[in-house]
Amino acid sequence: MEKKKIHLAQIMPIIEDKLSQGGTVEMPITGTSMLPLLVQGRDTVILEKCDRKLQKYDLPLYRRPDGAFVLHRVVGVSDDSYTMCGDNQWVKENGITDGMIIGLVRTIKRNGKEISVNSKKYKAYCRFWSMLFPIRKYIVKIRGKLKK
Repeated sequence: MEKKKIHLAQIMPIIEDKLSQGGTVEMPITGTSMLPLLVQGRDTVILEKCDRKLQKYDLPLYRRPDGAFVLHRVVGVSDDSYTMCGDNQWVKENGITDGMIIGLVRTIKRNGKEISVNSKKYKAYCRFWSMLFPIRKYIVKIRGKLKK
């Protein structure tokens, strides 16, 4: 059976409808912006409706004004917006609003095992990786050179 690629924008109305009704949606990871935590081809995430104000370290799926869908970590919270950044990035994205949020990661699935975003181990990872932000640029560049 041949696999057919479907763009997220094509199925987003179905995803948003399912989430709005209290359901969950499992999605594969694409891209490298959330390395080392999330790996394309290995990991999937389970999204749920976000019915609260986001908190630091939450992992929402949101849509940028240009239409791009992004799964990045909340690294800052203000009264009317959020600051996001991928774990494999060092440039923060400001101005993300509640209206841009589609869903919130509840669970990460890796090799058949589920990792709750409420687990102590996951929260420790978030704190540790965020502490490394001032030197993340160098970590990412060194990892890239080591892979070559």
